[in-house]
Amino acid sequence: MERIQYDNLQETLYYEVLDNGLHVYVLPKPGFQKTYATFATKYGSVDNRFQVQGQEETSVPDGIAHFLEHKMFEEPEGGDVFAKFASKGASANAFTSFDQTVYLFSATEHVLDNLETLIDFVQTPYFTDENVEKEKGIIGQEINMYQDNPDWRLYFGLIEAMYKVHPVHIDIAGTIESIGTITKEDLYTCYNAFYHPSNMLLFVVGGVDPEQTIAMVRENQSRKSYPPQGQIRRIFDEEPQAPFQERKVSRLAVSLPKCLFGFKEKVTGLGAEEQLRRDLSSKLMLDLLFSPSTELYQKLYDEDLISDNFSHEFSSSVQYAFSAAGGDTRDPELLLSRIRQELESLKAKGFHAEDFERAKKKKMGGYLRMLNSPENIAHEFTRYQFRGANLFTVLPIYESITLEDVNQRLQEHVQWDQLAVSLVLSPE
Repeated sequence: MERIQYDNLQETLYYEVLDNGLHVYVLPKPGFQKTYATFATKYGSVDNRFQVQGQEETSVPDGIAHFLEHKMFEEPEGGDVFAKFASKGASANAFTSFDQTVYLFSATEHVLDNLETLIDFVQTPYFTDENVEKEKGIIGQEINMYQDNPDWRLYFGLIEAMYKVHPVHIDIAGTIESIGTITKEDLYTCYNAFYHPSNMLLFVVGGVDPEQTIAMVRENQSRKSYPPQGQIRRIFDEEPQAPFQERKVSRLAVSLPKCLFGFKEKVTGLGAEEQLRRDLSSKLMLDLLFSPSTELYQKLYDEDLISDNFSHEFSSSVQYAFSAAGGDTRDPELLLSRIRQELESLKAKGFHAEDFERAKKKKMGGYLRMLNSPENIAHEFTRYQFRGANLFTVLPIYESITLEDVNQRLQEHVQWDQLAVSLVLSPE
């Protein structure tokens, strides 16, 4: 077991790679009552074409990672995994994103018992023709529910406008048609490829003893047999550099129009450290543009072009990256015109040094506050690790970002030929 000390953060991380390839991390937080654990696989909705070393290339239906997440809670003896956690005072859940699937629990007692339950149910797949068919109806209802959600349609509308080929533009749950073709054999194929311990990460944070925790996991895994598995090659067709379309319009019953706009990055394929630095400088840039304390936000608010639900984000992976900003607006076209006018002005003069320093300190403060939340630590740690980065290096990178870096990011990212827009409007 390796012990990694981060003196600047007063954190100590314990780490071990087990014989079967599972990466286990424990971050003790003395004095914390709650413990939070995540058992995650580097497998998300975009991984629908892949090749395991030594095997044939495989294509699977859209939405299968999310479908598999649902089916993992099915037990051979018909038991209820959630009830098992609840009986030990724990609350469990799971989620699928573009690039990972995460199973989790939080508890203040019986932590090792709950941890064993978490590991065992994720490592015990049970798929039958009958339970797969039953799940299709359940997930179909979920898909229809999201199709009626204006904010969900707004967000995925933007990604659909940006990306023509990359599967990030496909809803994480898939479509009614795609999930209708999923078989139990498909689920086992994906499970065997992506749920091998060597493609997974277990993270535990809270009031735990690291040696005792890792010893329990080590003993649990020693009772199970996993043959070695080669590398997984994820296969993606080449995505055009420009957005697929300038705008996407959806029609739903909304009291006010919704407008989300963003810029598709031209540069992809960055190394882990370069990508992390770009992510942090991009998020800092977007804060300088669109946070409620900025001059631009106040202008748009005073003009009644945005409301307090206006928000922004920057999303990225090795193959894609984009910004997104927007919310409700009385006049989408006027909002977009004003945004273009103001961003061009900012590109010409750059950000003020005092605004930059204030935004940077705010970001660093937010990061330090995040380290007091076991849930946020667990999710951020796993996300960074799967991308080859380290959550605990974020603070020094923020410290090293300069005003020139953020002004350069503004010039690079805000390019009007890379703009895409998603609108949700009332039916005509």
